[in-house]
Amino acid sequence: MNQTVVTLDKNGDIGVIRIDNPPVNALSQPVRAGLQAAIEQVQADATIRAVVVHAAGRTFVAGADINEFSLPELPPPGFHEIFDQLERLNRPVIAAIHGTALGGGLELALACHYRIALESAKVGLPEVHLGILPGAGGTQRLPRLIGAQAALNMILKGEHVAAAKALQLGILDAVVGDEDLLAAALRYARELLSQGKGPRRTSELTVDPASVPAGLFEQARAALQKRPTGNPAPARIIDCVEAAVSKTFAEGAALEKRLVEECRRTQESAALRHRFFAEREAAKIPGLPRDLELRTIKRVGVVGAGTMGGGIAMNFVNVGIPVRIVEVEQAALERGLGVVRKNYEISVTRGRLTAEEVEQRMALLQGTLDYADLADCDLVIEAVFEDLELKKKVCTRLGEVCKPGAIIASNTSTLDIDVLAEASGRPADFLGMHFFSPANVMRLLEVVRGAKTAPAVLVTVVNLAKTIGKVPVVSGVCFGFIGNRMLESYLREAEFLLLEGASPAQIDAAIQSLGLPMGPCRMLDLAGVDVGAKVVFEQAKAGILPPDPSYRVVVQKLYELGRYGQKTGAGYYKYDGRMPLEDPEVETICRQLAAEHGIQRRSDISEQEIIERCLYPLINEGAKILEEGIAYRASDIDVVWINGYGFPDYRGGPMFWADSIGLDRIAERLDHYAQVRGNEYGYWTRAALLTRLVNEGRKFADLGIMQG
Repeated sequence: MNQTVVTLDKNGDIGVIRIDNPPVNALSQPVRAGLQAAIEQVQADATIRAVVVHAAGRTFVAGADINEFSLPELPPPGFHEIFDQLERLNRPVIAAIHGTALGGGLELALACHYRIALESAKVGLPEVHLGILPGAGGTQRLPRLIGAQAALNMILKGEHVAAAKALQLGILDAVVGDEDLLAAALRYARELLSQGKGPRRTSELTVDPASVPAGLFEQARAALQKRPTGNPAPARIIDCVEAAVSKTFAEGAALEKRLVEECRRTQESAALRHRFFAEREAAKIPGLPRDLELRTIKRVGVVGAGTMGGGIAMNFVNVGIPVRIVEVEQAALERGLGVVRKNYEISVTRGRLTAEEVEQRMALLQGTLDYADLADCDLVIEAVFEDLELKKKVCTRLGEVCKPGAIIASNTSTLDIDVLAEASGRPADFLGMHFFSPANVMRLLEVVRGAKTAPAVLVTVVNLAKTIGKVPVVSGVCFGFIGNRMLESYLREAEFLLLEGASPAQIDAAIQSLGLPMGPCRMLDLAGVDVGAKVVFEQAKAGILPPDPSYRVVVQKLYELGRYGQKTGAGYYKYDGRMPLEDPEVETICRQLAAEHGIQRRSDISEQEIIERCLYPLINEGAKILEEGIAYRASDIDVVWINGYGFPDYRGGPMFWADSIGLDRIAERLDHYAQVRGNEYGYWTRAALLTRLVNEGRKFADLGIMQG
């Protein structure tokens, strides 16, 4: 038995199996081997009348060791082998759950005969988010325990279930308050023995077919076909849960084993697992001391009660942090607070909040017209209009009114953080916090590290991002940071394709074929053509536009014509409500602009050309961002594009996707378009890093930390 991660002790006639594999007690190979040895020792000891399985540290078992999923074969012993052996024990086995029992952790608990948990605990089978299905008996035991419909819903969603709900469903047998869990589990075990209760094996239960709603599995498959996700797991999950109803446990378990292997070996599952690790790595900032004294954030200020400002404020009040929001006019302030309340009331109608919770959150949000009311805030975020001079004035004012040690942040999406930091007069306390719209919904937060940002300020904000439910990614300073800088090449080529003869619908359909929720034209119409045009104008002010008279002339022309997108009923499309319709006027505009700039129109633009021209320069720009040290890791770029721009997670993000295509292929196509399109302005010039990786036969995934 592995004495370091699994131990077996005795409390009288109760055997106590203890898992201790920090930080989350993952079921790695040593843990599995230790469990197997402990089970065999219990089998050999007739004086042990019952067994409690529990875990050290802050959680029960939070899942399997995901790193093992990338191995050619799972190292023995296998999950099914151990859990079946545990379930076959001829004396009661009780799982004592605290923290979380997720994935293999819940499957371990389901193999036990009884389950007791703290009321703060959560359980779940989240494997679907990794492109796999529960592969240790979960698809077979859970339906037998709680019914096919509840199990299918839980496994397909992959959500965490609170202890009270798990008790109601029948996953748990008992829930205890804030007390010694092991003592409660031992007491529960002795109660079972005193009542003469023995093992209760979930695998021996059956699902009554009459309890399964008619058409349950057919409807689930139809829903998948209607909204395909690219994830290989959901369809196979449905097959496995259906097997739990119609087949023996052994037959269902054999199907589960086969299908989880099919999932594990797909590129899509590899991409989803890449995302899992990438999001955790993104919060790790290299080169900083571990003993930093971080700032305390107890009150937040927001300047600007518009769409972004209100959404930003909601993130903080949602977790109980009071917010003061500043506007210049009472009408604007009332309008902004009204929008926040309306957003919360929509959540009430959808059953996500109660009316009482809305009032509690609104009570944490205080509006003011006076900057002086920000004087006691620990963090103040400006979210005013995207204009450099305006933002500089606001930052100067914040530098004057904020208390010593307060962090000052800008929500700018493109502008120079170092310029704004200097305007504040306290650049060490300054950084960028680029929220994505809608700010109360989107998970990404680009944390922009200025040249003089203090390390403690940076780490404080990265940690705070996790507190408010965001995925933080640190970026260096450049125009557009990571995401919007890469977006620029994508939008550039989309516009050139429009001038050459492609329609907005044709371009959008090609991009959406990859799994993005919308293409560039629809995206700009939704975000606002005026917003997109003003980014170009700001680039011109900053002197960083290429000297190309045809550069992004379409968005500028649409702006000039007042075609701001969905909000004005016309942009790249015309709109019937929210429905985009092709507009012949856009083709006329593009034809005229092409003639003005000497661009040849053609009718042979293929879907593959659209994909390559829009996305390969985007990848190339990502390589430049890496070689400049703007992003620390290639995977950080993937996190930005998945969580901020809708890049499909089952493709792993643009840099992971590039590795799967082959960097030599990306380089060859860049060279091809440089030849056929011309390269006067360097649009197709390869990043030096891309060329180096191709020459060395390496991938973006092979890179370590990149620091400029």
